[in-house]
Amino acid sequence: MFLATWLLSDILATVVLVGAGLYLYYKLYVYKFWSKRRVFYIEPTFPVGNIMPIITGKTSLAEFFRDKYEQNKQHRLVGIYMLHKPFLLVNDPDLIRDVLTKEFSNFHDRGIFCNKETDPLSGNLFQLPGKKWRHLRVKLTPTFTSGKIKQIFPILTETGNMMEKFFNDKAQTRSTVDVKDIFSRYSVDIIMSAAFGITCNSFENPNNEFMYWGKKIFDPKPFWNALILWAPQVFDMFSLSYNEKDVTNFFTNMFKETVEYRQSPSKLLMSEAAAQAYVFYLAGFETSSTTATFCLYELAKDQDIQNKVRDEIRTQIKKHGELSYAAVQDMEYLHKVISETLRKYPPVVILNRVCTKETQLKTTNFSIPVGTSLAIPVFGIHRDPDVYPEPNKFDPERFSEENIKARHPYNYLPFGEGPRICIGLRFGLIQTKVAVINALLNNKFKLAPDTPTSLEFEGGTLILMAKGGVQLTIEPLGC
Repeated sequence: MFLATWLLSDILATVVLVGAGLYLYYKLYVYKFWSKRRVFYIEPTFPVGNIMPIITGKTSLAEFFRDKYEQNKQHRLVGIYMLHKPFLLVNDPDLIRDVLTKEFSNFHDRGIFCNKETDPLSGNLFQLPGKKWRHLRVKLTPTFTSGKIKQIFPILTETGNMMEKFFNDKAQTRSTVDVKDIFSRYSVDIIMSAAFGITCNSFENPNNEFMYWGKKIFDPKPFWNALILWAPQVFDMFSLSYNEKDVTNFFTNMFKETVEYRQSPSKLLMSEAAAQAYVFYLAGFETSSTTATFCLYELAKDQDIQNKVRDEIRTQIKKHGELSYAAVQDMEYLHKVISETLRKYPPVVILNRVCTKETQLKTTNFSIPVGTSLAIPVFGIHRDPDVYPEPNKFDPERFSEENIKARHPYNYLPFGEGPRICIGLRFGLIQTKVAVINALLNNKFKLAPDTPTSLEFEGGTLILMAKGGVQLTIEPLGC
């Protein structure tokens, strides 16, 4: 008994000493990074820096960075601490342009977790650094040309027709539906058919394995997601994988079986190709369905805008004789509506970069050290009243030709910018537009009785998501 008490006392003393040592190390060294360099910074708290609300899942990534941006936007650069790591918040559009484009050669990496040995699916275009990213980008760029998208447009229309029928049936009974779930079915059917040649018909079988894995991957994981963004070295230190083994096995085996069935040679290693298929699946599944969801939500709140975009859709289909690629390209007001949706609800709420060569940005007196991570608060900029008056108002005319020219181009970043701009930009836009077209063609949408007029966002996710889905009431036209 005496020995156990002595050991416990000894352990507690050791823990206290180690804790005190770490506290002093953080306060006297780690958290002095920005003050030593005379950069304005937000006071951190031991041991998580400034990100306790993100780790606990109480605040979404979007709202956290929006708040930091709003409170400190008078400063072009702001120092923050994500766990032990100093981050530089870049608020000024001219400096953002330097980081993303003009000085891209010094800021080409995202600085997030990527280890193909422990987590094969992390070796994808979004996460890869440096030369590996550039080499892969060159190989994959031809996949997303306008010509290739035109070739697969029939897949979009076929799937869109199935979704339209689903909506039409629901409208007959004036049902309330979770539009996020429906757009997810549409998106997964397109991705599986276009990328893998697999028909899964999620409207008849909503619980298929492709829907299951897509939803599972985006389950809230506050602490895990904080590590992948702010402390990726933890994964390497302990040989951890961000993706669960079941997820890796599913996507790797699915891609392998698809290649073997088609008997088509791949220009990439099987593991490399599987990683790209994985990230394209996730991007097509989640970001497009989320954007379409937010779009329908805003149109349900404003019947005038909904009627106007529907009228344009019907006019262009009649003009072209069918819903064709050219007809969609001629829907100028629809493009404004989608652009305003992406302004108000950008799926990727921050852009990460890491400095790979010491750089002094023009018009600043601060030289950014090698290894310093940067964050561009996209969601905060998109909701800035000085950039977009009445930012919570949904106004497609913000994207008239005149208004676009009057704005700094780097104040609108739903797809990023520069050489690392989203490679699937065109495909994502056309997929989202076809979804909205088929939803609106014969039906009108209203807010369900319990749907709020201002959405809450899910905490612990890397993508902007509405908490609890979005419930809308659907009715046939003429009611």
